[in-house]
Amino acid sequence: MNDQPSPPLTRAQESRVAIERLYITMRHLFNRGFYKPSGVSGEEIRRALLTLQPEIYGLVGDPQRVELDGLVYVMDRLPKGIEACRVITLASREGFENSHFPVLVPAKRRRNCYRIDQEQMVIEVTNGRSEIYDILTHLTFMFMEADKIRRNAFQERGSKSREWEKLEAIIRSGGTVTDDERELALTYLSSILGRTFEETQRAYRRFEETAGTNNGLFQIVYGLGSVSISEVRESNVDREINFTPMLRERIGQHLYGERWATRIKQYIWQNNLQDRPLHIISANPHSVMNCLYAPAALKGTTTWDNLYDLAMTLSQPNQRELREQVVQYAAEHGMHVLEDTAGTSLLVQLIDLSRCDVSQLSAELNPDPAFVQENQPLLLVMDYAFGEQAFETMDELLKPYERQSESATLKVASVTIMGKAGILTGDKGDLMIPTSHIFEGTADNYPLDNDFSKDDFEGNGLAVYEGAMITVLGTSLQNKDILSYFCNSSWKAIGLEMEGAHYQKAIQAHLKIRNSVPADVKVRYAYYASDNPLLTGATLASGSLGTLGVKPTYLITMKWLEKVLRAS
Repeated sequence: MNDQPSPPLTRAQESRVAIERLYITMRHLFNRGFYKPSGVSGEEIRRALLTLQPEIYGLVGDPQRVELDGLVYVMDRLPKGIEACRVITLASREGFENSHFPVLVPAKRRRNCYRIDQEQMVIEVTNGRSEIYDILTHLTFMFMEADKIRRNAFQERGSKSREWEKLEAIIRSGGTVTDDERELALTYLSSILGRTFEETQRAYRRFEETAGTNNGLFQIVYGLGSVSISEVRESNVDREINFTPMLRERIGQHLYGERWATRIKQYIWQNNLQDRPLHIISANPHSVMNCLYAPAALKGTTTWDNLYDLAMTLSQPNQRELREQVVQYAAEHGMHVLEDTAGTSLLVQLIDLSRCDVSQLSAELNPDPAFVQENQPLLLVMDYAFGEQAFETMDELLKPYERQSESATLKVASVTIMGKAGILTGDKGDLMIPTSHIFEGTADNYPLDNDFSKDDFEGNGLAVYEGAMITVLGTSLQNKDILSYFCNSSWKAIGLEMEGAHYQKAIQAHLKIRNSVPADVKVRYAYYASDNPLLTGATLASGSLGTLGVKPTYLITMKWLEKVLRAS
């Protein structure tokens, strides 16, 4: 018998193995309840991350150069001051909201965090396992960059470098510098970061943009380096990550999703809206409201050529008064806002179209007044979910409502998912219409009878792509090798996101098996591109989408409303 050696793994195969190893390790550590990032288990996560080399984390594998764009991305998603903490605790909602600790909410993630003391930070986790994986991956990257800063802060003989001493002096004087001192200070900082002066200056400016929710670059670099130095040079000051017993008990129990969904159903029944055709959409909390109400609310106040032009006006930071005017008008004409109290961080708008003056709607929505008057649709706009939270919330929402020993189902007419996704075949702002969802890391895939098609969106100045979408375990763990495989192989994937398969799993279960959703329900998915992770400089870490996302957001919203406001 001739044993042939196994062929070497491709980079895509190595990457898939690394992702699987990451999640197995993280789940094990979660079940154990704690770990030390510099210990054996923490090193296992680091090795997997180095094998993977995710695009968002850029230079994470470079032993000397600190990855600055990745640091901006991560710090926008972690609480202010976490860089100076050596003990980080992940907890469920356990009463911290009633404490004296100030609530810290990251710039780009809706999660409550609390600074307990100089050494400890508590991060509240209510969005399920996806959020835990997301946090642990970001923390691992942060600690890896901290160790680079520590190494760069010392000379070969073990003494502090002159540049580190200068940074210490800046921090002792308050952590800020005058305009005259800034360039000199950035020169010191560039040496510690192993980056050019220009790169350091650019990162400094990006951190200044989020000064309200982040510390500046000087404080962040000093905090990261100091904690790493203390761990190496002092005893009993190891960095630690802990998971509270309550979090470990509650995860996967749908506790927050059930409370959230029950509150929505209570409102619907209390206001006798249960017999209305219900159209559910996962979207942002402004585009539906603005499309329906802004033209009437702002009549005679400002001028616009079309809904896109009006949306651009309302998106300007200095137009707060106009936005408040729209919200007030909407509240008077059928929109009720259910702020989150359950812990999901998902705001809900319930819009009763029977109270909306259809004659005031924009002609761009192509409404049929007779159809709206006869059917009186009810719209449920839910904010974007995060990862596995999509299954929890949609599953609970579609369940029958148990009340007074009776079971009653909602009259769901359509379920629509719109949102941002990474694109593999185009550029920022382009549109993606899924024909199926492929769940990364599993054998699960979900063919989709999508009521949206490419034809619905063409001719509006945006490129439109139709095909399979990958639902990934975490956008921060993708590299070009994996994504190129999904794009170029027979999968022919057009993009990646984190919620599609989770939503579809819940919808299909209720539609095909549990029969709690009518058989003729319309299911619609449409995404717009927030980034292209296959293009250098076009990942999520490269910066925000800005106003580039306004047109695709409103185009999808308008096409959805057109289908809701007339017989299809």
